[in-house]
Amino acid sequence: MKRLLLICFPILAAAPIFAQDQGAQKAWMDYMTPGEIHQMLAHSNGTWTYETTFWMAPGAPPSKSTGVTENKMILGGRYQESVHKGNMEGMEFEGHGLLAYDNGKKIFQNAWVDNMGTGIMMLEGTWNDATHSLTLTGKAYDPMAGKDIEMKEVITIQDDDHHTMEMYYTGKDGKEVKSMEIHLTRKK
Repeated sequence: MKRLLLICFPILAAAPIFAQDQGAQKAWMDYMTPGEIHQMLAHSNGTWTYETTFWMAPGAPPSKSTGVTENKMILGGRYQESVHKGNMEGMEFEGHGLLAYDNGKKIFQNAWVDNMGTGIMMLEGTWNDATHSLTLTGKAYDPMAGKDIEMKEVITIQDDDHHTMEMYYTGKDGKEVKSMEIHLTRKK
C-alpha cells in the first residue's frame, strides 16, 4: 500500500500543474490562431487601384493622386500587409501598412509607415457590422505642429471590390478635420 501511495502521489501532485499547463496552452493557442475576422481581412487580398483626395489645410483646394495597393495575408494568415505605390504632389510615394486583429484584446491594430515621414503611426479600433466599417484612432507626429496629434481612420467596405478610407485629425481648435479620402477598386 505504501508503495502504491508513493507511486500515485507524484502523479496526483502533478495533476494541478498539468491542468494549469493545459489551460495556459489553450489560452495561447486561442490567442495565436487566426479566426473568422482574419478570414474577413483576407477577402481584401489582391491588387487594388486607388485615387486619393487630400487637403493640406482646412479650406485649401484638394490635391489628387493615384496608385496601386497590394494586400496579402502574412505569417500564416495572422496579419494583412499592404504596400501602396503611387505619386503624391509629383513625388514618388510608397507606404506600408500592417493590419492585425488581436484575439486577446478583441481590437484591430494598424501600423503605418511611408516615405513621407520617418515615424510609425499606430492606431487601434473596432469593427461596426451595421456600417461595414472599421474605425481606428491613435496619434501621429505632425511636423508642421511639431508634436503628436490625434488621428482617426475610417475604412468602409462598400462591397468586395470597392473600399473607402477616410483620414481625420484633430485641429488646433479641437475640431475634427478631414485630411484625406481614398477610393480603392479591386483590379480585375
